[in-house]
This record gives sequence, C-alpha cells and structure tokens, in this order.
Amino acid sequence: MNIGVLALQGAFIEHIRMLESLGAETFEIRNRSDLKQKPDGLIFPGGESTVMLKLLLDLGLYDELRSLILSGTPVMGTCAGLILLAKYVEGGVPSLATMDITAVRNAYGRQLGSFETIAPFADVGDVHMTFIRAPVISHIGKNVRVLAEVDGNIVAAREENQLVLSFHPELGQSTVIHQYFLNMISKTN
Repeated sequence: MNIGVLALQGAFIEHIRMLESLGAETFEIRNRSDLKQKPDGLIFPGGESTVMLKLLLDLGLYDELRSLILSGTPVMGTCAGLILLAKYVEGGVPSLATMDITAVRNAYGRQLGSFETIAPFADVGDVHMTFIRAPVISHIGKNVRVLAEVDGNIVAAREENQLVLSFHPELGQSTVIHQYFLNMISKTN
C-alpha cells in the first residue's frame, strides 16, 4: 500500500512516520510529477487551508488531486485538510469541495485555544485528540456518517472514500486513526 501525503506545509512528516510504523509505504506530494506513483490513498495534513489551496493551484495539483478523490481514491484530511475537502466553508472559500459537509474555520479560536481531549470514535473506541485552531463540521450531507463529537461539535466524519478529522492524530502516540484509514483503503482495493 502506497500513500501520497501532501507535503506543502503542516505536519506531513508526522503522518508519514505514523503510516510507515504501520508498514505502509509513503511518498511526498510536492508537484504533479509526484502523482505518477498512483497513490492507493491520500493524506491532506493540517496547516493553513488558504495557503494550501493557493499552492495546489499554483503547482497544478488541484485538478489531478480532485479527480483522484472523485474517482474513489481514499483520502484523509486533518484540520486544514478537512477544510480543503469541504463543499461549504463558513468564514472561507470552498477548495476541492468533494465532501458534503460544511466546515467552520477556527471554531475553537486562536492558537491559545488549542487543547487535547479523549473522546469516543465510532468503530474504534476512545481516541486521544489534539485540536490546534481546529475547524468543526456544522452540517453534514445525507451520505455522511459522523464518527466523533466533542462538546456537541462534529470533529470526525466519513463519506464513502473520504475521512475528515478536526484534530491531529499524527501528533499523538496512538496509530489507531491511521490504521482505521489503512483499513478503509484495504476495503476499497
């Protein structure tokens, strides 16, 4: 299994380390030629969603990544990655707009509002969650399944081949969320 990790900014190295600790092969996506490797799955890490969108467009990655997702390639978006995948964005502009959710940018406030908690995650159990200037999901489409909530806010959801998380699973010690994503990929291949 070969996972392409968007490596334009954010905690992409931490995602790579988690995936490799689980036996997956990875490669960094920095330009269009990197996609010749035909990823089995994609990860869009946290970072700044507006900067990431600009880079996706400037580097010619936007159309090809969007096409991969719409054709069924599994993708996991964390924090800014969630915003990139959302069809609707309160306080921002939709980016790839592939998942039928509404994202609320910076729902937990500024950097000082960052926090950690443990909460139930569907089919997995309790999961450690790190939130850094995190978005939340305010509305979901009819085919979207809520996977986790914190304080009444949707912080994880799935629609077919797309998994989004408000939190950063790559910053904790547990690999359970990355394993969940690898299991998603296994079931689609």
